[in-house]
Amino acid sequence: RGIGFAIARQLVLDGYNIVMVATGAKEKNQGALDALAELGIPCAYVQANIGDHGDRLKIVKEALAAFGRVDVLVNNAGVAPRVRADLLEMTEESFDYVVGVNTKGNMFLTQAVARQMIAQEPLDGRKGVIVNVSSCSAVVSKDKIFAPAACYYASKKENQTLSLKSSHLVSSDGRRRSLLQSFIGKVKDFVVFRK
Repeated sequence: RGIGFAIARQLVLDGYNIVMVATGAKEKNQGALDALAELGIPCAYVQANIGDHGDRLKIVKEALAAFGRVDVLVNNAGVAPRVRADLLEMTEESFDYVVGVNTKGNMFLTQAVARQMIAQEPLDGRKGVIVNVSSCSAVVSKDKIFAPAACYYASKKENQTLSLKSSHLVSSDGRRRSLLQSFIGKVKDFVVFRK
């Protein structure tokens, strides 16, 4: 649904196989999988939480089992704090939850997938593409549109920093990093692609 489904749909139309990753059971996301499969491209599903080390490794392992390589990673997972609060009121528990998925999960899944990309033979002259989906919350402060969520803002800013500070990797190993900043609130889906 949402941004993740739109990205997956377009990449399916462009000929990519899809490994969709979400925290919910496959049955919960079967409608999205069926809609993608109707376009004639194989789709796999991994139930995982990118905030968990073992689940991040499972994502890469199951993507390889399904399609043999990973050529594109779209980091689109994101959570909001369970209780929105500004800097003076947020709790460490809320911060750890949001940053554990939005920053740590994103960063270490990128690491696991990038290691795989480096190890595999190039396809169309490159080893892989990594796209990080961010949010306008990385640059928008508390205002009338957004409820206060200081830890969410911080996590999305770190997502941007990861993309920008790692862009030098392009020339050394054939990877390209991109940042897509959304101007839509919730982002739940996470998708890995292969062409």
